[in-house]
Parts: sequence; C-alpha cells; structure tokens
Amino acid sequence: MRERHDYTVVFEEEPEGGYTVIVPALPGCVTYGRTRAEARRMVKEAIGAYLQSLRKHGEAIPEDNVSSVESVAVGLG
Repeated sequence: MRERHDYTVVFEEEPEGGYTVIVPALPGCVTYGRTRAEARRMVKEAIGAYLQSLRKHGEAIPEDNVSSVESVAVGLG
C-alpha cells in the first residue's frame, strides 16, 4: 500500500498571469504554473520531492497543521 499525505495548498494568482502555489506546512515548498491545472500538477511534484528529501535525510514528515482557511473582507473609509 502506498503512503499518502494530504496538505493544504494556497494558489496565488499572479498579476502577469499564472499561479504561485505555497504549502504552508512545508516551509520553502513553493512552485508556479501557467494555468491552475499546471500549478496543481507542479505542486504535487514539489510536495513529493520535498517529502522524499526529508525521508532521505532521516527527517520526520510533517503533518498538515492548517485547521482552516478563510477569506476576510475589510472595508476602508
């Protein structure tokens, strides 16, 4: 059976186009894709490489510690 890890990822739409994707539970795990679908594929690859590196160096694989993500509207003026 294959080991599975689930992580919350954040897609940030870039002004020049495309998406930057960060993984809050994995510091420094950041990638980019021209489309949302490409960004999703890229972040899966980035997470896999990150976890393989942790395992190779004998480090613990962190769990996703993001309990909720919300959008908050703030009015000015």
